[in-house]
Amino acid sequence: MTDRARLAGFLRARREALRPEEVGLPRGSRRRTGGLRREEVAALAGISVDYYNRIEQQRGSVPSEPVLGGLARALRLSLSERDHLYRLAGFPQRIRDDHPSPVMMRIVDDLSDVPAVLFTRLGVVLLQTRPAVALIGDWTRFTGLSRYLVYRWFTDPVVRDLHPAEDRPPHGRDLTARLRAVHGTDPGGPAGEIVAALLADSPEFAEIWRRHEADVVRHHGLRRLLHPQLGELELYCTRILDPVQSHRLLVFTAVPGSPSQEKLRLLAAVGE
Repeated sequence: MTDRARLAGFLRARREALRPEEVGLPRGSRRRTGGLRREEVAALAGISVDYYNRIEQQRGSVPSEPVLGGLARALRLSLSERDHLYRLAGFPQRIRDDHPSPVMMRIVDDLSDVPAVLFTRLGVVLLQTRPAVALIGDWTRFTGLSRYLVYRWFTDPVVRDLHPAEDRPPHGRDLTARLRAVHGTDPGGPAGEIVAALLADSPEFAEIWRRHEADVVRHHGLRRLLHPQLGELELYCTRILDPVQSHRLLVFTAVPGSPSQEKLRLLAAVGE
């Protein structure tokens, strides 16, 4: 059951405790309080100001799980705080894999001028910087099985178009090996659903899956990506691992002075 009073109080307390600079917002000379305004929280969570006001005023419908997830990220909640938020809203059972830690959110904020993408173990994109959206598209918009990169890889040709043809086979094996690792620890969870769907939908995946390859294919840090306007970019991929949630933050950089570095500078223009 939803505890509207405690939910509203919790959101209000976290909003008032969070400093604007912690979420990348300017403090400004006219700000009377140290916390965030309601309209700022709404914008960060991707909901309307009126909707957020109704939540704090204990009115309207119960927030959905996607709305709660947006609020948890907007307010930089820890895992325990995120779980508490869901319980107050009447969702007691939560999988903690889909919420980035406050540390990772701060790192992504600090990397706002370079392509950076935060993935879960199964390839769900939780956060992207604007240059990353300009480079590969908005990968946070997918729903259902399409949220998982490995599923899109074997069912959506658009994903493969980002890679040169000769790089695609090892990339598919890499994604399959990562899926196998998660499936081995939790075959009844989302990984099992992905495997069952791909075995039915993709003969290519079925052939790779039958090999029982467990080693992740190493790319030695270098990735080649194909951009529809800028052409091929050679980028080095640095991985930052969150050991608690096993999230992977991928940061893409180019050799200084190289054509790929110049193309990275142009991403802001082509992404508008």
